[in-house]
Amino acid sequence: MNEQDINLRITIPPFYSFLAMPMRYKSIYGGRGAGRSWSVARMLIGLAAARKMRILATREYQTSIRDSVHQLLSSQIDALGLSSFYDITRDSIRSTVGSEFIFKGLRADPAGIKSLEGIDTAWVEEAQSISDESWQVLIPTIRKDGSQIWLTWNTGEADDSTYKRFVVNPPDDCISVKATWRDNPYFPEVLRKEKDYLQRTDLEAFNWVWEGNPKSISDACVYRHKFTEEEFEAPRDARFYHGSDFGFSNDPTTLVRCYLHDGDLWIDYESYGVGVELDEIPELYGAVPTYKEWKIFADNSRPETISYLHKKHGLRIEAADKGKGSVEDGIAFIRKFPKIHIHPRCKHTLEEMKLYAYKQDARTGEVLPILIDKNNHCMDALRYALYRLIKGGTDWAAAIG
Repeated sequence: MNEQDINLRITIPPFYSFLAMPMRYKSIYGGRGAGRSWSVARMLIGLAAARKMRILATREYQTSIRDSVHQLLSSQIDALGLSSFYDITRDSIRSTVGSEFIFKGLRADPAGIKSLEGIDTAWVEEAQSISDESWQVLIPTIRKDGSQIWLTWNTGEADDSTYKRFVVNPPDDCISVKATWRDNPYFPEVLRKEKDYLQRTDLEAFNWVWEGNPKSISDACVYRHKFTEEEFEAPRDARFYHGSDFGFSNDPTTLVRCYLHDGDLWIDYESYGVGVELDEIPELYGAVPTYKEWKIFADNSRPETISYLHKKHGLRIEAADKGKGSVEDGIAFIRKFPKIHIHPRCKHTLEEMKLYAYKQDARTGEVLPILIDKNNHCMDALRYALYRLIKGGTDWAAAIG
């Protein structure tokens, strides 16, 4: 053991001690808030500071370095006090012993993945989104003696390629571990509020999102087969639509940004918070970079909130009418788009797209034309964003901002 090995002190939750095991595949899946990515980042940082390694940090969709784990690694290097061991630039991370982190997207650059040589460890983030085709590209590429493939992912659907490959029928030399919020001693209060809200309001959704049980999209799903998760950049001339749903008491407050392009609907930013106080809303909205420049259409049941945000904070925010049949009209309008594209950073929007559903007859399973009033806070915000278009008005300039 050299001097660097002796001096390094890497702290991770005890649950993740299995990361030190010499296994080819280390798969960590389950519910949100488990500290998977944080723990893997710290472990790899420690290894790369102690000995020369080539580490591939990859995911299915990565259109820019901003979509990678570069920022997570950089912040953890600083938090661990290991900045003197690393040289960090805008798109690269290298250690003083010669290690390097390489950032590539599987879907965007399969040829670049295939050409990689000498990879010691591949870290596959958001692995639930990895297609079977991408696994067939990646796995043979990581072929160095003793090389490993680490996966971090939230449980998706039961028929996902990753779930079938690493949970249902795991390969030899594989450890596949389910982790939840209980395994994270640093579980933050802001996530605890979200967890408790969903547990209180929708146990089925809670069991998927927080307990990490697989979810199957049923025939009752409102937007079944209409949406896809992918990374993308908005066109420079995009006209954005913003919609906000206000939370009551411990309900979520949301803001969603979308735009229309090539005949499809694209959702690229969201903000979401449970138990948000009135004066905290502008800070929450800050997760959406254009919330100050463009008009926001919001839930008309909270005129006092709209007035406060407009007068006190200068936001361009107006009420979206919610007349009879507005929910059904909004759904019908949104379903007319051939495809709804959702950026992976819009995690709550993606979850609600999978969970927003019609009632089913308990005896026959028949899908009924009755919406379940759950998992609809981002869905409502999306309707508010588009409501002028949904109403079919002629004042298009006002509708787009």
